[in-house]
Amino acid sequence: MNRRNFLTVLSLGSGTLLSLPTIARSAGPDRNVWQPDGSGLRARIGVLTPHNDPVPESEFWTMAPEGVSVHAARVLLADTRTFANPPHPDDATELLAALPLHAIVFAFTTSSYLMGAEGDQALKVRLEKRSNAIPVLFPCTAAVAAFRALGVRRIALIHPPWFADDVNQLGMAYFRGQGFDVTYASQVHPPRKFTEVYPEELYDWARKHVPAGAEAVFYGGNGLRAIGVISALEEDLGRPVLTANQVAFWYALRQSGVGAPVNGYGRLFRKLNLEDRSSTNGIRRD
Repeated sequence: MNRRNFLTVLSLGSGTLLSLPTIARSAGPDRNVWQPDGSGLRARIGVLTPHNDPVPESEFWTMAPEGVSVHAARVLLADTRTFANPPHPDDATELLAALPLHAIVFAFTTSSYLMGAEGDQALKVRLEKRSNAIPVLFPCTAAVAAFRALGVRRIALIHPPWFADDVNQLGMAYFRGQGFDVTYASQVHPPRKFTEVYPEELYDWARKHVPAGAEAVFYGGNGLRAIGVISALEEDLGRPVLTANQVAFWYALRQSGVGAPVNGYGRLFRKLNLEDRSSTNGIRRD
């Protein structure tokens, strides 16, 4: 096409300039000229994660349906028991909220166990003062919502090998305080410092230790790379398998009003439907 004909196509003489994307979308067989670029056209999900933990954001990206993007802010982790204390998570929340986003996940299960459900709510209020009204969500709150959506009451908890005994006990107390019967709770053994735990170890542990009476399994700990075992364990155990990052991402999609399918990561995502999203009116869609 010569320059004169090209300008004619753009209608420069009439003063109505068509954008190149408009031409591409209307160009018949050539309309699929653009490749996916990771843009969050449907929703942008933020995640607050310890500075040394790559797992939450990588698992979020892995589960993300087309049109959902993930944006992480790193929070200095000096001590697990003070991770939620100001100023680090507060400052990270404010920076992350500048994007803007549809929801922000505080990806640190231990804080919820240490603070309890009331502490989660207090932290939510505190961080949302810095988030420009973007909802801040928590893995344990999401897990409670997930158990209820699935209609289960008796649960088994599996925790990372770096969790201390008292944190494991606090996890039991957290869910019992929300009305669940915790039939089993333990860290994966042997104990070790924060490091990668391979999926086959998590799979074998659940097969050997989850009691028959448990209606669902929950892998607590956002630093535990666990989403890869969900499908196989659900097939073999015949019950829902949940993980901290899976439930948090499910909850964030629900908060954002996204009903796109997420396949291969558990029965839970089949609960993401219009009925589940009835409370999402007013969500930001910038």
